[in-house]
Parts: sequence; C-alpha cells; structure tokens
Amino acid sequence: MTAALPELADGDFYYQALGGGHFRSTIHAQGAWNEHEQHMAPASGLMADSLERHEPRADMRMARLSYEILGLIPGGGFHIETTTLRPGRTIELLQAELVANGRVAIRATAWRMITSDTSAVAAVEDTTIPAPDECKPFDGAAIWPGGYIRSLEMRVAEGHRPGAGIVWLRTQHPLTDKADSGDLARLMGLVDTANGIAARVPPGKDSYAFPNLDLQIHMYRRPEDEWLGLDNAVSFGTDGIGLTSTVLHDLQGPFGRAEQILTLRRT
Repeated sequence: MTAALPELADGDFYYQALGGGHFRSTIHAQGAWNEHEQHMAPASGLMADSLERHEPRADMRMARLSYEILGLIPGGGFHIETTTLRPGRTIELLQAELVANGRVAIRATAWRMITSDTSAVAAVEDTTIPAPDECKPFDGAAIWPGGYIRSLEMRVAEGHRPGAGIVWLRTQHPLTDKADSGDLARLMGLVDTANGIAARVPPGKDSYAFPNLDLQIHMYRRPEDEWLGLDNAVSFGTDGIGLTSTVLHDLQGPFGRAEQILTLRRT
C-alpha cells in the first residue's frame, strides 16, 4: 500500500503531546506493515495512559483493556477522546477513541474495578519464564521493518521457534515528550508486539500478512517496572483466520494474558 508520508514530530519519544488530547507521532511509533502508519503497540499504550488519567480513583484499577482496530492507524497528528460509558461504585467501563483524519482508527474500552485485600487466597496458575538476563539479545528489526521495532531492546529465551517463543521487551523512549506516564501505560504500549515475536511464516513478499484486528488484555495483577515478558503461541486456522495468545510477565512474574485475532492474507 502506498500513501503520502505523514508529518511527524521529532524526538526520542513516541508522541508529542500537543494539549487537549491532541498528539503527533514520531518515527519511533512507525508501523511494520506500512511506513505511513502507526504501530498498534505505542498507540495502545497512549490510549491506556489516557484511560488511566480519566477521572482516576485510588480505590480502583484497570483489569481489562479491549482494543478494536477499525482500520489503518495513520501516522502524524491525531486526538484521543475519553469518556465514561458506565459509571459505578465498584465497577466502571471507560472508553477511548483514537481519531485521525476524521475517523476513529482504534476504539478501546476498559473495565476499571474496585480493589481489596485478597492476599489470603491469591494464587496464579501461569508458570514463570526465564528472566531477561538469562536470555540472549534478539534483533526484531532483522525480521520486521519500521521505526517502532527499531526502538525496542529485545531478549529471547531458548527454544524460540516459528509459532511459539518467549521474548522480553523494553524501550528507552517514553510514551510522550512529557515522560510522565506510569508503568502500566508503558508496558501496555509493548503488548501488541506479541503478534510478531514468533511468526509462523516470515512477513513480506511471497508469504502471508497476518495483521491483528484486535487486542484483548486481562490483568489479574497490576504490572510494574520496564521489562515486558511475552510467553507466546501463534495458531493459524484453515480458513484465513489465526490467533496469537500470550501470557504477560513483568520482573515479578506473570500478571495477565493477551489475545489477538488475525486475518491471514497472501502477499
């Protein structure tokens, strides 16, 4: 696909904050499928940040984020509109829409839930993975083009193969030029990378494209720190539809899961 390249902001961050919910992307937010688009990963992190800042409550946290990708996400300028769909004393449903070139490119909803002390019964069935310092450097930019992939530091665990693998990610770039986003937003800005870390087939010409149409994230614990671990498996069906499934980790251990539905297309 060809299109005019957008006017980008310049700096070692993903987005320039212009005020009033308006932003401009930098080269570090550039997508992998088309050079004129944004990658879903930093865009979803910025939307998570907007949702966290919307009428915050100290007794609640976001436990589920659901993103619908409604079309190509243009690079350059855009704005985010955030609202409360369902207010409540113990449960709230929030919505954020990323609007670019006059249309909604991503719609996100988030369940925000009241917290309480349940440490007496806390238990996790997801298994731990090797820590980043037990893994080897991984050059994602050798597989995928685009400024976003080049912005990442990546580590890969033993046993990585097409269709499954364990990869750790982090970035030195803040979400915005203000550099005031929290750990959750920063880590949510890495999750969508899961669809590319153990691709079943190489992306590019004479192969398949497999973009995801959504990103669903469920968190039974609030994540912390700068490293995101992805314990990843990719399934391709026989009728042009696939699924990327990932257990999410921070340095403390697993904290949730992500799912991405894929449309498979010959290139």
